[in-house]
Amino acid sequence: MSGTRPRTAARLAAVQALFQAEQVTASAETVIDEFLRHRLGAAPDRGGFEDGRAPEADARLFARIVRTAVAGQVAIDRMIVETLAPEWPFARLDPVLRAVLRAGAAELSAPAGPPARVIINEYLDVAHGFFAGDEPRMANGVLDRLARRLRADEFSPAS
Repeated sequence: MSGTRPRTAARLAAVQALFQAEQVTASAETVIDEFLRHRLGAAPDRGGFEDGRAPEADARLFARIVRTAVAGQVAIDRMIVETLAPEWPFARLDPVLRAVLRAGAAELSAPAGPPARVIINEYLDVAHGFFAGDEPRMANGVLDRLARRLRADEFSPAS
């Protein structure tokens, strides 16, 4: 993944951080601090994506996504549950997939920022990096439904 764009790298790192926060029940600030110290930014002889690092990541975007997702997790999870098909119960989703959906929903819930379709495409790429099955398609559908709910003006016929 060398040459990865900083915003894409930030989104990938945010998904990893949200996964980690859920697994070890760590606070957003604890995980953000760890990622900023050990996984983001250039560090000689520390490796790149293949070593679990995101050296080119936009650290501010990364921190904003993680903070928004954790602070709004109850509301975000409720919105995700409301958009899931019955065959995809939230509690049974893979924890990485939950992290992808939470990060995407957090970005979509911010009124300012990239267009919804850009956000959806970015998280679809992230999902493809983790899953080879139906999960990316499901993530795409859920994020699209959330975007239409949260940013309806971007999907109106006039847009």
